[in-house]
Amino acid sequence: MATSPHSASGIPPEELARLTDDIVSALKTVYDPEIPADIYELGLIYKIDIEDDRSVKIEMTLTAPGCPVAGEMPGWVQNAVGAVEGVSDVDVEMVFDPPWTPDRMSEEAQVALGWY
Repeated sequence: MATSPHSASGIPPEELARLTDDIVSALKTVYDPEIPADIYELGLIYKIDIEDDRSVKIEMTLTAPGCPVAGEMPGWVQNAVGAVEGVSDVDVEMVFDPPWTPDRMSEEAQVALGWY
């Protein structure tokens, strides 16, 4: 997964590191209801951008475009990340290119699914 902190960020490096860790922790509280693994470990988060105003832009996908929670998932992500201390705003964009494949999962998720 690519995080792309800007090299000339107006946020002090320590705070940027804490924000990034807290955002990842928040993302790990959101689960795909059909799979017993969180969306971060599943590799559904394609990009996290933390802007200088501490707004967060997230690009994510779903395991399948027809996922029953497609309409709800961005709201769950927005609520989880929005609760992180210091985050001013959250923008979640759903993308389907590139399409998600199981090889995007972490080893932890593969173990949880018994695929490893």
